[in-house]
Amino acid sequence: MASRSRSRADGTHHGAFASFNARREGVSTIAKNNRGFSLNPRILFSIDPASSRRRSVGARAGLSSAVRRVARSARGLEMAREGDATATRTKTKTPLVNPFLGGLAASAFSASFAEFCTIPLDTVKVRLQLRGASATATATTRGRGAGMLGTMRAVAAEEGIGALWKGITPGIHRQVLFGGLRIGLYEPVKTFYVGEEHVGDVPLHLKIAAGLTTGGIGIMVASPTDLVKVRMQAEGKLAPGTPKKYPSAVGAYGVIVRQEGLAALWTGLTPNIMRNSIVNAAELASYDQFKQSFLGVGMKDDVVTHIASALGAGFVACCVGSPVDVVKSRVMGDSTGKYKGFVDCVTKTLANEGPMAFYGGFLPNFARLGGWNVCMFLTLEQVRKLMRDNNIM
Repeated sequence: MASRSRSRADGTHHGAFASFNARREGVSTIAKNNRGFSLNPRILFSIDPASSRRRSVGARAGLSSAVRRVARSARGLEMAREGDATATRTKTKTPLVNPFLGGLAASAFSASFAEFCTIPLDTVKVRLQLRGASATATATTRGRGAGMLGTMRAVAAEEGIGALWKGITPGIHRQVLFGGLRIGLYEPVKTFYVGEEHVGDVPLHLKIAAGLTTGGIGIMVASPTDLVKVRMQAEGKLAPGTPKKYPSAVGAYGVIVRQEGLAALWTGLTPNIMRNSIVNAAELASYDQFKQSFLGVGMKDDVVTHIASALGAGFVACCVGSPVDVVKSRVMGDSTGKYKGFVDCVTKTLANEGPMAFYGGFLPNFARLGGWNVCMFLTLEQVRKLMRDNNIM
């Protein structure tokens, strides 16, 4: 009996040892047959199952914690993005007025304000340009010795200080239409010429082309207001009891249509287009170029830069546009048929008065254009900034 028990125990022990050897040989075989794979059987069979389970549970807990942290970070990032988007939407509210219409309105207001401030100089300029050509000019303004200040004093003394603002109503009409269109359309037309994809400074010739275009478009619409303004400015002091030819600015349109026909409202359109296209191109393109140059040498985009650019633009415009301006004033101020047209006015003026007659009133013209440009561009820059800051355009 004891012998049989020992035999069974030895068999059991032998079987277990054989099984262990078989498993060890199998693992060794796997290690040999799998290139790059190495496993120590002692390590394999020395693993404690309980310890392994503990490490597995700890790893899963650590992974879950990491996932939760990533999820919280993702939610925080998403909330931050939503906050930025909300802030951006708040900052970029839809403007109250379409930017194009806002630009036209800002231009019309700025041009009208500049017109009111400088029209006395414009009245003196017209009187000097019509000197020797107008039968209604006073003796003082017809005299060759009368300059800008002398003419201004003479008009104020003989006709009253209010005469220096003759034509202010049609002048405002003109600036609302002409100033609003020529200045308000300049940036869109310049962008059209240069292309939406253009990067960098716009070439000077395209700035000039944009100025010529908007000047021509604006004056074709506003030419009747320009005619009435010149006619009222040219009317000197009348004899006692003589009624005014043009009782008011609005009434002047009707008087001209009744006496001369509807087409007469566009009298002098050709020289007017030439003059205003040239002056507009000279003003806007040169202001643009002067400002660009000043900013390029380190000056700030402030009032000093705007004034310097505006004075430069006024001088350039005066030099370029003065001859055409003289012809325009004479043709438009002629209600007696003295001139048959633009070419006839140029020929007769040159023959009777010489080439310097085309620069008649140059000083008041420059004073007026320089002052007008300073007033207009300063006002325009500030009005545009104010409208943008308050989300109006």
